[in-house]
Amino acid sequence: MLTRILIGVAAAAACAAPAVASADPSPLNVNALPPINPQPFASPDGAWYSFAAPGGLTCVMDRQTGSYGCNGSLPGAPGGANVVTGWAGGPPGFGHANGPMYGATANPLPLPVNTRMSFRTVSCGTDGVITSCTNTVDQSGFVISPTGTYAY
Repeated sequence: MLTRILIGVAAAAACAAPAVASADPSPLNVNALPPINPQPFASPDGAWYSFAAPGGLTCVMDRQTGSYGCNGSLPGAPGGANVVTGWAGGPPGFGHANGPMYGATANPLPLPVNTRMSFRTVSCGTDGVITSCTNTVDQSGFVISPTGTYAY
């Protein structure tokens, strides 16, 4: 009887534990990448910085609220999400949007490979395959790659 209880508890714990997929790409060490000047990426009114990233992504850093995120194809994102966003007060989340983030971010400049853009506590970068953003306030962020997308 005790064996069955222990097996049931172990099975329930395994089901409740967060899934860690071995195929998840590692986050880039974004802050190790050289920074770029964000001014060429600023919106006409200066409210945000936006850039294009590999895989047809558009990423934005809002200079007024401190929020950040990317939208486009997010392979393997929860619920088929096409948007991942975060802010300085907590971990990123996933959602759906019918258009580009923050409105007029059509045709943003591409972020050069192996560079990062930073604003306040958030840095985003790409190695040409993986795009990742990290927030130094709580060490949260997200990773987008052709093999998977996840928040951490």
